[in-house]
Amino acid sequence: MYEVYHRTPVGIALIAADDTHITKVSIRDEELEETTTDLPLLNEAIKQLDEYFAGDRKVFDLPLNQPGSDFQQQVWQQLLQIPYGTTITYGHQSNQMKNPLAIRAIAAANGKNNLWIVVPCHRVIGSNGSLTGYAGGLWRKQWLLEHEARVMGTGQTKLAF
Repeated sequence: MYEVYHRTPVGIALIAADDTHITKVSIRDEELEETTTDLPLLNEAIKQLDEYFAGDRKVFDLPLNQPGSDFQQQVWQQLLQIPYGTTITYGHQSNQMKNPLAIRAIAAANGKNNLWIVVPCHRVIGSNGSLTGYAGGLWRKQWLLEHEARVMGTGQTKLAF
């Protein structure tokens, strides 16, 4: 396992990889020192995160792998289908997955996502439009959504139904 710490506008990102895949992207609350790496895969992840924060990247193109059940993998794959600059509700996500009674299980799987920003669980909001359930803190979720809205020139994120 390889790791690097990289400064972003929302805190220090911990980016982890194995020999072939990015396995984790999370933002730390601790004030940690930025590190460097010689691993091309980690450097590509850093580059793509920087492009995202600069407003130049809307879709990540990285080999990803995080452990999880088949159900969790389905939830995370569905998150990758949410367009940049839009939001959906947990209910809408459960309907898209053709499992309308699984809202809580889907929300729990979103919460277990270890690939923050890259697998955009921040784009899922509560049914009343509230910002709910983000492991990185609601202020980061709000920042990410506002960032995407600014880049899109929409002024606010759009619900995608």
